[in-house]
Amino acid sequence: MVNTELLLEDAYATKVIGVAIDVHSQLGPGLLESAYKKVLAHKLQLAGLSIETEKKIPLIIDGLEIESGYFIDILVENRLVLELKSVASISEIHFAQTLNYLKLGKFKLGLLINFNVPKLKYGIKRIINTK
Repeated sequence: MVNTELLLEDAYATKVIGVAIDVHSQLGPGLLESAYKKVLAHKLQLAGLSIETEKKIPLIIDGLEIESGYFIDILVENRLVLELKSVASISEIHFAQTLNYLKLGKFKLGLLINFNVPKLKYGIKRIINTK
């Protein structure tokens, strides 16, 4: 059974992955995360997507909003969370961080993208918030 709530997010994810592959093919691995973030944000806007970079995400517990300094790297169309990395390998903590951003912002889908890989397809993880 297809989750119709994810169809729009999937369409955005497909477009983002294409743009991210283009960025990676031009820049290659080994740069700082901030460089990939700036170039990816620029190219996503050129592709006609609405984005927010460094989107502040509050931590709310028991009705108390805590200024925690958490930021989503790029939020696409106010629906798709992009968490960018440039690390030797993705760890469970990176996965958990992205999933927490999805939960805190009540988003359904996120992409964890590690640009520090020979081929970007090996650096992309799709994360779904099932709650």
